[in-house]
Amino acid sequence: MKVIVISRNLFLRLLSSFLIILLSFIMVNAKKNDVFPAFFNMKKELPIYSVATDEKKIAISFDAAWGAEYTQKILDILEERNIKTTFFLVGFWIDKYPERVKEIAERGHEVANHSTTHPEMSKLSRDQIITEIKTTQEKIEKLAGVRAVRLFRPPFGDYNDLLIQTCREIDFHVIQWDVDSLDWKELGVDHMFNRVIKNVGNGSIVLFHNNAKYITEALPLILDHLLAEGYEIVPVSELIYKQNYRIDHTGRQHPDM
Repeated sequence: MKVIVISRNLFLRLLSSFLIILLSFIMVNAKKNDVFPAFFNMKKELPIYSVATDEKKIAISFDAAWGAEYTQKILDILEERNIKTTFFLVGFWIDKYPERVKEIAERGHEVANHSTTHPEMSKLSRDQIITEIKTTQEKIEKLAGVRAVRLFRPPFGDYNDLLIQTCREIDFHVIQWDVDSLDWKELGVDHMFNRVIKNVGNGSIVLFHNNAKYITEALPLILDHLLAEGYEIVPVSELIYKQNYRIDHTGRQHPDM
């Protein structure tokens, strides 16, 4: 029998290489299943960016904080296509345009929460977060009635673990988006159209703003294309899972099976 003798240094190098390969394999597979962050207590709280679904269904949303010039036309465009969406409203916008809030609700759209003063939510304390949300929610429920929903979108998309945890405590789902029209940049109709059409997919949440310069020109083109592609457009609360779900590292919501 032939005996192979391996030097101590060679053995240690081979062992090190094996351990590195093994650790890399474990990390890659754990990350895929969201195990690695949780194991090391590194898992970050995430809002809902999109929803995992086999259905060709998406949600469209509008943030309203500055101005209301195009809101009426947006509502008309949506009504012509029998589409219901979600409007995220800031408290001072509600104070300035209460009749618009009522009309949004009367036309069958959801009215959701976008804070009271439009702050960077990650810089607030727990009590300040609750005040920002509850103050506006009271106004929404008074004006929108049954169309008021318990969804919160942080201004600027700014959030931290404390915000997500606090919203969970007061029974709010935190909503982001996975398709940004970038309408606020005022880059034109074609740019908005291409941004949305090229990035949308099953379970997407699309972000628009109610007072973007080209919104009334681009929106009909986008909606007609999406409908022609077979997408069903629903309000955000009809797209997301309300319970028995998990959120992966990309912010995509999955039903617990």
